[in-house]
Amino acid sequence: MRLLLTTALLLVGCFLTGSKGAEQYTLGPDSQRQEGVPRGQVTQHELTDSQVYPGTVRDYWVYVPEQYDAAKPACLMVFQDGGNYAKEDGQFRVPIVFDNLIHKGDMPVTLGIFINPGVIPPSSPTAVARRNRSFEYDSLGDQYATFLLNEILPAVSKDYNLTTDPDGRAIGGISSGGICAWTVAWERPEAFRKVLSHVGSFTNIRGGHVYAAMIRKTDPKPIRVFLQEGENDLDNLHGNWPLANRQMAASLKFAGYDYKFVMGTEGHNGKHGGAILPESLRWLWRDYKPQN
Repeated sequence: MRLLLTTALLLVGCFLTGSKGAEQYTLGPDSQRQEGVPRGQVTQHELTDSQVYPGTVRDYWVYVPEQYDAAKPACLMVFQDGGNYAKEDGQFRVPIVFDNLIHKGDMPVTLGIFINPGVIPPSSPTAVARRNRSFEYDSLGDQYATFLLNEILPAVSKDYNLTTDPDGRAIGGISSGGICAWTVAWERPEAFRKVLSHVGSFTNIRGGHVYAAMIRKTDPKPIRVFLQEGENDLDNLHGNWPLANRQMAASLKFAGYDYKFVMGTEGHNGKHGGAILPESLRWLWRDYKPQN
């Protein structure tokens, strides 16, 4: 009897809070190495002299598919928190997914640029480094877009032929990196028009909760956006992540955007986003035709 009562109370608690048990998301074949698929190369780099974020240092990685031809401008996709997206044993495994999808013709030949947030090194042996992540990712405005366009892309373009077609440029990220991806496209749609957000922080960390209202009151911009979220995501002093993403999706629908919103059952992590990454990228890059 006591066991039955305890079970009933747990069920009632779940009903009242709206929480759901997380599904078991697994990585499919497109997130695994496949025999006969050409393998791209990933190289690591460091930026130490940023003028947009002075005093910061950061690592970034560049993925180049085997099919890259220097005579033809390649598409590009930028990822915030790049080290996590570039890991081949992580939740996203972007280089592997890119290899498989490019080989199948499900996305164009695309360079991946994986950028970590800036860190301000310690000023003395007893001091600690300061992370610049929230300032860079959660702030509204065009500062991070300027950083990409004036510093990162020119550095990569020294070695690779990148398209200037905004429809051939995508940007993605998780959590604060997700709202950052949206901010870049929102501020500079002439430079980036494809957005992938995983459990995006469209909450009031640094004012990002206003986007749902701004989208409704602003003429639509030529942005295609894929939003992934989880029922068990965060609910704290900054806001409720599932609610914020639902509001974003509702506003995008109202304003007539080309968008897709997928709600899963996970929390603030990349398990669900990683599992559906191949389909997310197929949707994002569907019907793309190079213009230069």
